[in-house]
Amino acid sequence: MEVEVRVFSGLEKFVPGAGPGKAILVQVPEGATGRKLIEQLQIPADQVFTMFVNGWHATPEQVLRPGDRVALFPPIGGG
Repeated sequence: MEVEVRVFSGLEKFVPGAGPGKAILVQVPEGATGRKLIEQLQIPADQVFTMFVNGWHATPEQVLRPGDRVALFPPIGGG
């Protein structure tokens, strides 16, 4: 199945063809979770702090569905 993925704030360095916020289409197996997607993209798990699915905050254990829009963000410092 296909999901749309966007990576932000430096995570694009792990994903060939990705640019900041640029949507890429990724094929994942049926029943794949956010964690499996992150592994498939070869992004170190400790580099992903927040994940959104279809605009809603999600955990890495969330099962993805065809056509889901996934956004991944690293920890961001500031203050």
